[in-house]
Amino acid sequence: MSVDDRMWRFMQKRLGYSDDELQRFKENPRNEDVMSKAALLMDKVIVLEVVEAHGCNSRHRMGDKFYFDGAGNLLTKPSPEKICVFSLCNAMLMIFAVSEMLYAGVDPNTMRFKRTNCFDVGLQCGGWGRIVLELSVQDRTQLDTAANG
Repeated sequence: MSVDDRMWRFMQKRLGYSDDELQRFKENPRNEDVMSKAALLMDKVIVLEVVEAHGCNSRHRMGDKFYFDGAGNLLTKPSPEKICVFSLCNAMLMIFAVSEMLYAGVDPNTMRFKRTNCFDVGLQCGGWGRIVLELSVQDRTQLDTAANG
């Protein structure tokens, strides 16, 4: 799919690129491929749900959900008020994998290993606590519907 000039100019403004920088950006064929799939990513919400929790100092509990847009940005309004940064280190890798799968036209919900845990190893291994997160990808309309009751 080809990207029209309007989209290139939008990205130039969004990223603060000069005309020379935009030209360099356009010369990388991967950028056009990614931009041609931007609408697909923006129609998705990445959800990491806490499926196990014990001893979490940030008080995350089973059922807590962390929401990210298709580009990997944390959606702060539907997510818990506080999110432990140590829970996000492995989550980042999963969110990256989701993006790559979407770019490749593969349903990320078919990912085989959809669980990860926070950085803390838990009390049994000398830490404090631990949470386990499970990944899913939803259509953005599902989040909008849930948020509006």
